Amino acid sequence: MRWLTTLNENIKRGIRSWLNIQPSNPYGIQITEVLDFELNAIRNRIWYRGDGNELEQLYQQSAEFADKYKFWASRCTPGMEMRKIHTGLPALIIRVLTSVVLADMNDFDFDSEKQEQLWAEIEKKNRFRSRMKRVLREVLYIGDGAWKVTVNTRKSPYPIIQWYSGDRIELIYDGDDLREVVFKTPYKSQHRQYVLYEHYGYGYIKNELYLGDREVELTAIDQTREIRNWSFDPEIMLAIPFQVYESAKWEGRGGSIFDGKLDAFDAFDEVWSQWMDALRAGRARTYIPEGLVPKNPYTGETMAPNPFDNRFFSGDNNMAEGAENKVQTEQPVIPHDSYLASYVTALDLCLQGIISPSTLGIDVKKLDNAEAQREKEKTTLYTRNAIVEALQDTLPRLVSACINAYCLLNKQPAEEVKVDIPFGEYANPSFESQVETLAKARPGAPVMSVEAQVEELYGDSRDETWKKEEVKRLKAEQGIAEVEEPAVNQSAGPFQINQQMGGNGNGSEGHEPNVPNEPEGV
Repeated sequence: MRWLTTLNENIKRGIRSWLNIQPSNPYGIQITEVLDFELNAIRNRIWYRGDGNELEQLYQQSAEFADKYKFWASRCTPGMEMRKIHTGLPALIIRVLTSVVLADMNDFDFDSEKQEQLWAEIEKKNRFRSRMKRVLREVLYIGDGAWKVTVNTRKSPYPIIQWYSGDRIELIYDGDDLREVVFKTPYKSQHRQYVLYEHYGYGYIKNELYLGDREVELTAIDQTREIRNWSFDPEIMLAIPFQVYESAKWEGRGGSIFDGKLDAFDAFDEVWSQWMDALRAGRARTYIPEGLVPKNPYTGETMAPNPFDNRFFSGDNNMAEGAENKVQTEQPVIPHDSYLASYVTALDLCLQGIISPSTLGIDVKKLDNAEAQREKEKTTLYTRNAIVEALQDTLPRLVSACINAYCLLNKQPAEEVKVDIPFGEYANPSFESQVETLAKARPGAPVMSVEAQVEELYGDSRDETWKKEEVKRLKAEQGIAEVEEPAVNQSAGPFQINQQMGGNGNGSEGHEPNVPNEPEGV
């Protein structure tokens, strides 16, 4: 077999030599990371703030690689300056998505009435509902964040919920399991910048104070003098991270809704700025001969033109034979259709996969009917479902941490907390269209029961008792009577059942049971 292997190798070498095939050379690709997670979070925050001055400073200070060619990093030629306009679209997307989700968040459903009352007090003291808007906004444009549950009896007898955005926390994992959340809080004392690192893990809270890269004692500044480490039940963690999407660049961190969209936002601002610059350059210009220029009635001097009401340029008088001195007005042609097409295309790129234009109140087609508008709302619905799913997974853990923190404060054993976070429905068809659709499902060959129709029509807007009564009323109107079945003792034998029903045990009524004749000779 050795000669056969050698023959195969010789054949391969011959074919490779004849075809001039060169073996691949392995090589490495080096990519320089421009931003870390914190700087990326700061960039997303500046986009959300929506200040054109800050955007221009950001990109002109980080003019590296492709960023130096972007609209906000470009510098105008002296004498040809153009006004840069920020549309505010990123902030609008975040605000609308936050309103769409939190407006439908209902009251929490607890299995325990005692836990429900306790959470009501904690929620009231922390103003949890009003602060959720800020929390969800920061999670969407930064990527993630975490709640820190603390206990301070001087401020409140109930646990205190504090939110830290993603640029102020670090998440430490053990494989795929979260092991620790580190909260970073800056303090200023005597013109020095200190940072407090609070390590929240399972069963412990450890505090470290740093001045630059050097760790110092907690008593070094007044703000941290009374902070102490804490050990408790190792099954409990008083830090709850929250994210909606996963980051494609940083493992274990959350992904921003702006990821992959910042170039589109930059191009959208450029399209709108160019359009407005064309409108400004396309103002009507009026040329007036010098002899027709308005004069000051008191001094006889030529009046200077006002750029907003008398937009004219003074020209020499036409002295040619047969010439006529008259006022001439020129209006440049602005290609509105081309600018509009560019605007709509750039807008579509910004909103793809995130939110529907109709959700933002944008009508770019002018011809869509109600059904087409509802179809476009599906994009918003997909994004909303992802946010709702993340909230329904995270908020119960936050509620459990708060209730258990209260138990630890009062030296009580930890409790199992079962809570459901219900959300209402979004972008439903109107009640009239639902009635019309469901009414067509019954006549002729019914495909829906009365119970299914009532459940589909009213959903969570009515309680179960009301819906059962409505089913009875509808069945009564349709002549469907519900008769109770006769009670039967299932434990009795066939003979006893027949007797209960008035029989004699063999299927006949009022006769003795048939007894077989005894055999003769017995």
